[in-house]
Amino acid sequence: MVGIDINYINKKLIEKGDIPFQQEDLEYPDIKTDGVHLLDCYGNPIGTKGDMYSKLIMDRLLKEGCYDENPRPRYESDGAKANTLSLNNVVHFTYDISKGESPMITLRPIAVKKSIGEVLWIYQDATTDLDVLKDKYGVTWWDEWDLYNDSGVALRNIGSTYGTIISHYDQMRNLIQGLKDNPDGRRHIIDMWQLEDFKRPHGLKPCAYSTVWNVRHGRDGVCYLDMKLIQRSSDFMVAGCINQMQYLALMLMVAQSTGYTPGTFTWDVENIQIYDRHIRQAVEQLRRDAISCTSEGHMEPYFELNPDVLDFYDFTLEDIHIKNYPRQLIKTKNPQQKFDKGI
Repeated sequence: MVGIDINYINKKLIEKGDIPFQQEDLEYPDIKTDGVHLLDCYGNPIGTKGDMYSKLIMDRLLKEGCYDENPRPRYESDGAKANTLSLNNVVHFTYDISKGESPMITLRPIAVKKSIGEVLWIYQDATTDLDVLKDKYGVTWWDEWDLYNDSGVALRNIGSTYGTIISHYDQMRNLIQGLKDNPDGRRHIIDMWQLEDFKRPHGLKPCAYSTVWNVRHGRDGVCYLDMKLIQRSSDFMVAGCINQMQYLALMLMVAQSTGYTPGTFTWDVENIQIYDRHIRQAVEQLRRDAISCTSEGHMEPYFELNPDVLDFYDFTLEDIHIKNYPRQLIKTKNPQQKFDKGI
């Protein structure tokens, strides 16, 4: 077991008056993998590929992550600086969906249905209307970035970002038509980082801001759709798994709409971080055993889409189901965690 520099970990916590860690608070077993899965004490593969990636990146963030000096976020609970341990350009996670690999984790329960609603709000509804997000999908976590008029009245909108950019350039329809008409093209890209749009009022700039799509004519005769999600920043403990799962769902819906077989999903993150008040939860997950999911011939959890839906704009949340995910067992063995929210 390699130790963690406790003095470095504690310095920002002490500055803000939080209780510092003792060395034993940061101890956890060494991580063993076969390159695809975690290994138990007997050398047997356990959990999902997402579990493996999660433990590896949490371990690296705790041992190598660097503190920021003047962060934008503050903790919702008391307004203190929400410092993070972060690393740049170390995340390149790839999952071969055609081989049953999954970003889903079993180290804590993950509820992804609402997050898929968020993706539909951005790419299908192509709006930033917060009432649509709340009424249609039950999501309210974007309310923190609501815009206000000059009289201080909430507009229930986050302005010129996310869905409005998708709508402005008709990016989703262009992507789907382009994949159908020119499968060998190498310009199938959605990009929400649009500086001219940001000159108009907006809430938070996109974190998951770009996707790159390519059709691969496999040697097995199958045409696969591969997709990469590029993210500028990831609050890993809260949203790392969720971001991956929601964009995997997007990839699957596009694949079904264009007639291709889902291939590889890749997640690239430019800056990945753990908030200093989430370190305890990271250590707890590093101490937990992943749970294997081995039913119906699938090694890992997967999405099942309604096969009758062939148009991306016809998908609803009711058409997407998570299979082979033992939620109750995970809740019992690896219960949910609470995270102090940085906003």
